[in-house]
Amino acid sequence: MQAKTKIPLAFLLVTTSLSSVGSEVYAQGGEQVNSDDIIIVTARGREESLIEAPLSTTVFSGEDIEAAGIDRVDDFLGLTPGVSIANSQDSGTNFITIRGVSQTRNGQPPVAVLIDGVLQVNSRSFDQPLYEVESIEVLRGPQGALYGRNATNGAIIINTKDPSDEFSGYVKGGYGSGEEYSVEGSVSGPLVEDMLGLRVSGRYYSRDGYFTNVVLDDEVGFYDEFNVKGHLRFTPSDELTIDLRATHTENDGDALNYTFQGVTTDPVTGEVIGFASLADANAVQRRFSANNRGFDDRKVSQISLLINYDLGFGNLSSATAWDKLRQSIGGDQFPYSANTTVNPGISFSDGTQTQFVDVEAVSQEIRLTSYDDSALRWMVGGYYLNINRFISSSTGDDLGLGVLPVLRVPFLGNAVNPTNGFIADDNDDRAWALFFNAAYDVTDQLEIAVAGRYDEDRRKQTVSLQNGFFDAAGNLLAPQGTPGAVNRRTFSRFQPKVSARYLATDDFSIYASWGRGFRSGQFNQNGVAAAAAGAGLVGVTDIYDQENTETLEAGLKFNLPGRLTISAGAYHTTVENAPYFVFVGAVGAQILVGIDEVEIHGGELELSANLADGLDLDLGLAISDSEIKDYSLDPTLVGNKAPYVPNASFNAGLQYRTAIAGSVGFFGRMDYEVRGRQFWDPENSTARRSLDLVGLRAGIEDVNGKWSLIGSVENVNDLAYNSEYVTGGFAHAASPRIWRIEGRINF
Repeated sequence: MQAKTKIPLAFLLVTTSLSSVGSEVYAQGGEQVNSDDIIIVTARGREESLIEAPLSTTVFSGEDIEAAGIDRVDDFLGLTPGVSIANSQDSGTNFITIRGVSQTRNGQPPVAVLIDGVLQVNSRSFDQPLYEVESIEVLRGPQGALYGRNATNGAIIINTKDPSDEFSGYVKGGYGSGEEYSVEGSVSGPLVEDMLGLRVSGRYYSRDGYFTNVVLDDEVGFYDEFNVKGHLRFTPSDELTIDLRATHTENDGDALNYTFQGVTTDPVTGEVIGFASLADANAVQRRFSANNRGFDDRKVSQISLLINYDLGFGNLSSATAWDKLRQSIGGDQFPYSANTTVNPGISFSDGTQTQFVDVEAVSQEIRLTSYDDSALRWMVGGYYLNINRFISSSTGDDLGLGVLPVLRVPFLGNAVNPTNGFIADDNDDRAWALFFNAAYDVTDQLEIAVAGRYDEDRRKQTVSLQNGFFDAAGNLLAPQGTPGAVNRRTFSRFQPKVSARYLATDDFSIYASWGRGFRSGQFNQNGVAAAAAGAGLVGVTDIYDQENTETLEAGLKFNLPGRLTISAGAYHTTVENAPYFVFVGAVGAQILVGIDEVEIHGGELELSANLADGLDLDLGLAISDSEIKDYSLDPTLVGNKAPYVPNASFNAGLQYRTAIAGSVGFFGRMDYEVRGRQFWDPENSTARRSLDLVGLRAGIEDVNGKWSLIGSVENVNDLAYNSEYVTGGFAHAASPRIWRIEGRINF
């Protein structure tokens, strides 16, 4: 199995795979392989070995995923060099940073995510449960030439398991701290032998929470989730394969569990008792005082149809998908205390806030791919996407009677929770792309590859007629933005990529590449610019323009079969208009602004070694050095570090498997992770210090894979830290020590 870490060493990048020795050797990703230790990846749209692929790739196999206890996106990204993720606010809000390029609230991630060949079109559905997964590939560097807009600095390829040729399945259950319960299972097999197969899987997860709200005398962080998915594979002939997949997820939990560091609250009543000039990313508050329990209600569905047909000279593939997401969140507002509109105490009014998102999308991709058995290999294709998205954000008066979910219209003059600020808009986004890639073997050792993609993203925003500020009786005090306005904007770019790879031996290669990417621009909610200006933040616009990137990269890969795998490399990236999120608490405004130019250089190093029979060691290191070169909103910040970028990270994983008696074996694994110092804002006002996190897994298992009983502990040292910090003192505490025990039976 593999453990990963990061080190952008001023121009050194390394990717590691892990190889085990024995009758069966498991790859770092892709799939289980034989004793030749060949790790297969599909990053360029065709199967090739990890050594042959001229890009920085980390791959997890199904065995890796099970051994490391990966069941969430956070789990494998935390083991991947040069990548970090922060969670906060609600189930759909995550902040991925890859090689110094970051995701922001209300923005798109800097990576494309593909699940079973289908590009995921909504970042709010990214963090669904991971189970029944065959492999995960994480690609670093610009991937827009292959995967389109938003793949500015990487791509994540997730492949789930196909229906099996024989009847099989499993059941898995667990219990843990915070009154956590989970159960999942799957059945698979042929409906018509050699022609029609089916796999059906389901998972339920529930927890009460890890922290306490002293006002409500209740847990904070409760979460319930149900997921079901099915996969029907039809193979009427050797040339034709048709895959129909469907998945549906529903989750219910609390949200907006923030604390505001600028106030102190009574430890019993939760009311504001004083103010302090504290804005410290390292100050962690695990006691919550909000008088309203937040809510997070999300439903996500996808149906996809993949058709692959062998034409005799190449493969024609079609991927069609329908996506639907509906999410409503709400809770207490700044300063997250027990004070209310009718009982402000010594503070100003503590109100409520909600957000509602309704997204529906249809996408279509067609690719024609040549065979692999010639010196010239090529692919051409096209892509179309139509997204309809409605989003509303509101603030309300807190009368001490709870928080109502505000959806498409404000609650004006409501006796329970009257709306005092409402912003909403419909967005009709249409995107299309044409792309190609080609690789040519100049010699048996030297490959030159070129790729290119033109993406165009047309966006239309229709502003709600009810945008405005209201009094408690529901009377309009002032409009927000321009109610009823229709705004249009088109974002586009050609994304080329060129690479060269020299395969010195079957186990050693070097490569270099150059590429460009872009992350599509978008509309801020109409009127937030004026609201920001009224709060003293001048220079913000209602449109966030597109981000453009350019990257140079070089690296090497080495494999000593069965013993040692090393990958290393270096990169330099220039980012134009890097997104940054600004929150204006006084008006509930959530705004994306652009940092005109950021330069990042660094690299990753991974090393995996089989130390003895059953004993594997993985080491990883990453360093990112970022610098703001131009920032028109505040030129005094030029020279500062970019936000959300850890300056260095280190991972170490030690795993041991051995037989105990008969068919019973022992399994143990320890992961140690260091997350380097990072700033949260371009002002570099406060930095979260370096974090040391430890995870343990141990238990017994059947050496033939029939059953297992594993216990695990996350954050063993119970380190208190903030998973997110927003400028001004808004902090979101990360999870404490968590233990769980899980049992699994395969049949």
